[in-house]
Parts: sequence; C-alpha cells; structure tokens
Amino acid sequence: MCGRFELNTEFNNLPKVLKQDYPCGLDIKYETQKLVRPGDPVLVIKNEGKMKTTFMSWGFIPPWVKNPFDEKKTRPFNARSETVEENKLFSGSWRYKRCLIPASGFFEKKYRIRKENYETFWLAGIWSKWASQNGAEIESCCVLTTEPNDLIKPLHHRMPVVVPNGYEENWTEKVKDFYELKGLLPIMMGWSPDGWVSEQVNKKQTDQMSLF
Repeated sequence: MCGRFELNTEFNNLPKVLKQDYPCGLDIKYETQKLVRPGDPVLVIKNEGKMKTTFMSWGFIPPWVKNPFDEKKTRPFNARSETVEENKLFSGSWRYKRCLIPASGFFEKKYRIRKENYETFWLAGIWSKWASQNGAEIESCCVLTTEPNDLIKPLHHRMPVVVPNGYEENWTEKVKDFYELKGLLPIMMGWSPDGWVSEQVNKKQTDQMSLF
C-alpha cells in the first residue's frame, strides 16, 4: 500500500514531461515535499486530450457524493489494481481518468523505499472530478497498489504500482475499448526491485493508518 510518500526533487530536476504544461507560477512557488499524507494536495499529470500538470487532493472523492467535506465519509487513498476494473467506486476513473503522481520515495513502517540513484518515479493513480451545482470543482486521486515484490514483502503485503518512464502518455490517455485497457495490466503486475533500496528513517515521520 502507499499511505505516505515524498517528492524531494528540485523543480529543475523534475521529469521533462511534468514541465510541459503546468500551473502558472509553479516554477517559482514550487517547494519540495518531505512527507505527503492523505488529504494533502499532490502534483499530478492527467490527460484530457493532452497531458497537463495540475494539483489534486490525495483521497478519492466520487463525483456523485453530496458533500465532499463530510468527514464521516471515507476518502480512499489507495485502490487495489486487481479489482479496480470491477469496483463501482473506481471503474469509471480506471477507464477514463488515470493519472501519474511523481515521487522520490514512499514509506512503509519505518522504511523509505527509493531508487538507488534518487531518480523521481511515477506512482500510478486514478482520479475523479466532483462538481457542485454552482460550478465549483474538486479533483482528487488515489494510488493503485499491487502484490509486493521481494523488497517490499518483508515490510507490507501491498505496494504502489510504479509506471516506468516512457509510458506516461500511454498510461494517462483515454482508451477506446476493453483491449486497450488490458494492455495496461502488465504495468500493474509489479516492478522489479533491481535498482531500488529501502532505508530506515524516523518512525514518527511515517506512522500511518491503512484503509486497504
């Protein structure tokens, strides 16, 4: 699973695709994030005809809810990749609204998992747009998870789906049919631990509550 992550990458070192179309002033106001929690705004790449960088709230808000600010309602920050196609909460977003969330590491228990070379990577996500009757909109997202590899297995029974570099457009673009969606499944089967490391960090920094 993924309930905490970081984006400790300077703006100039972010992936080029993330800087093609981004919010005005982001290059000036951008700050690295040492700890991102559910409910926080996250930097996201989406595709509605073209790839665009934006901010979303981390915690999935279905478009049909009456009050997105109701604290009694669960806002999932993870979704199981094995059932996302059938889950009524997520199936529409899986087909039409997939996104990418840049990260430089994620946390499990008291460990940070990152690439050996500190390279920024893509967490696979899906997103949703909630709109009020007066036109106000909230975009939110959650991270897809899958079975753990050998690096993560001692730490947790789930891990985030990581989309390889070069698949940004393929992952985010809208699809036309069932078979194109099936073509994305190999990405969600997991990733090799080669080139990745886990390192101990301050446990207080990474305490979390799992929803899935």
